[in-house]
Amino acid sequence: MTGNPGRGSVGVGIPGTPSPATHVVKNSNSTWLNGHTFDKDLESIIGRPIRVMNAANCFAFSEATDGAGMEASVVFGVILGTGVGAGIVIGGHILEGHQGICGEWGHNSLLWPRDGEWPGPNCYCGRKGCIETYVSGPGMVRDHEAVTGQRLSTQEIVAKAAGDDDDAVASYGRYVDRLAHGLAAVINVVDPEIVVLGGGVSNSPALPEDVQTALLPYLFTDQLTTRVLPNVHGDSSGVRGAARLWP
Repeated sequence: MTGNPGRGSVGVGIPGTPSPATHVVKNSNSTWLNGHTFDKDLESIIGRPIRVMNAANCFAFSEATDGAGMEASVVFGVILGTGVGAGIVIGGHILEGHQGICGEWGHNSLLWPRDGEWPGPNCYCGRKGCIETYVSGPGMVRDHEAVTGQRLSTQEIVAKAAGDDDDAVASYGRYVDRLAHGLAAVINVVDPEIVVLGGGVSNSPALPEDVQTALLPYLFTDQLTTRVLPNVHGDSSGVRGAARLWP
């Protein structure tokens, strides 16, 4: 609560982030948000101050506060959904960065690409081969269809993989390997205690353990003590983090 004790505060998580320089939204895969002063526009409509932050930051903040990363000093909170993003929480504080892009690992290139993975699919950001194009939900769907000719949802691919369907097992395996590639680059730089997986793809029950197993060969270390964990608060985690934007 802020100000009037009968008047609740408003926090909002969005894809993308308001630019620190101009306040217009940038980097949103919901591209209609880009170029607009979302925070100011919403404030003018509801007649009260709001706080807006990247939804992955909100997710990471929630999970670091009282979720899977509770009491960890460094938490990397990952969103694997329609898009791919992340937030970094250090000592209980969200690390936004000088330009508001901290945690945007989804728009780095996939490291150590294998045959057929380079230059990679087109990304909405205008580049090719972004991590997001491989490990988002649509990325898994696209990859499975490209190899098998079958267009299945992520849930169907994961379910068929659990049922030992050879094509689905192979697609899921490629997904896990690519996710491990992407996360290894982050772990080599940030070295978090906890990586928390969120977003629709993270609902695959075996994913955290499978990624944990796949990581070590790609890391600059002799042993892996970073833990890859499922989120605690589910689809509510981002909302909970947004609510915590006000003290």
